Amino acid sequence: MIRNPWRHNEPLDHAELARLLPPPADPRLAADRQDLLEEYLMSEIHQSDHAPAATPARRPLRRAVLFAAPVAAAAALAVVVSVGGSPGANTVAAPELVKAPVVQIEEGSTVQLASTVREIAAAATARSTPQPGPGQFIYIKSRVSFMSTRNNVDTGESTTWVQPLHDREVWKSPDGTKGWLDEPGYQDKGGITLDNKEPRMQSTYTWLAAQPSDPGALLKSVYATVSGDRDHDQQAFNEIGSVIREQLVPSALAAALYEAAGRIPGVVVVEHAQDVSGRDGIALARLDPQTGVRSEWIFDRESHQYVGSRGVQVREFDGVKPGTVVERTTIVTRAIVDAKNQRPGAGEATV
Repeated sequence: MIRNPWRHNEPLDHAELARLLPPPADPRLAADRQDLLEEYLMSEIHQSDHAPAATPARRPLRRAVLFAAPVAAAAALAVVVSVGGSPGANTVAAPELVKAPVVQIEEGSTVQLASTVREIAAAATARSTPQPGPGQFIYIKSRVSFMSTRNNVDTGESTTWVQPLHDREVWKSPDGTKGWLDEPGYQDKGGITLDNKEPRMQSTYTWLAAQPSDPGALLKSVYATVSGDRDHDQQAFNEIGSVIREQLVPSALAAALYEAAGRIPGVVVVEHAQDVSGRDGIALARLDPQTGVRSEWIFDRESHQYVGSRGVQVREFDGVKPGTVVERTTIVTRAIVDAKNQRPGAGEATV
């Protein structure tokens, strides 16, 4: 069985989830980790007849939601689900996985951290950000690839695989109550709804736009929501990263978020980090002491604009070798559109 542990979640019936899962166990996991588990179960239900035969992956990774409150969940997200029957008419088979790329690990440094953060924040402030109006949607198109792991129970060997780079399109209303996700090959054909009557306010544009653009206050808010035994500094770094990855952030607040991230202990500058297209950029990064993965936010070397993210295994963990790229994303388009499922046309403003 194949796990896609970085995938972002959409709503699921929690009663059904509770029936499928064993009782919760320590350590407590954040809400985004629960979300990952829910989407994993749904993807297995929809695609079990199409997935390549394999045993479950062992290591959970995460995509965070800013300021999400922690919830109890299973300590590990490796779950086996057996589902019979044929897939629905809209179900699609996921593309075959490919071997994860391997890169040379460059050591990060704090020598240029303060100046790099200042340049990134200044660039964010200088960019104008359109404001969505009533009834409009925030549109974000990315190219993404997340990790899966195959374990051979006979030989004890494991191979790290990743999804082929593919498009991911998201539409979000400013208040977070309406939305749509289209990720061909990884969701039902045509996409799935993100409508939610009770969205997490902290991840919505409306909530973000109302926040003070003070780095210290923002960082305090982030730390107030992390909990459990997992490294709190890493949680804070991931929380901020999730917002800059897949949300429209007002310019002044974006600058404050970068400045706040620069104050998190352990954050370093990686002078050379390649995005999905192979372009060389500069990154703000932090090593997760639990998983050995260094999360990197990549910025254009000249404009200092955020272009994407990369996760690199720095220390071997659970059979994944150093240098393995376990996650890649790049922003293709951010825009404001007038309707869900509408794509920006020629001449329309993009961010």
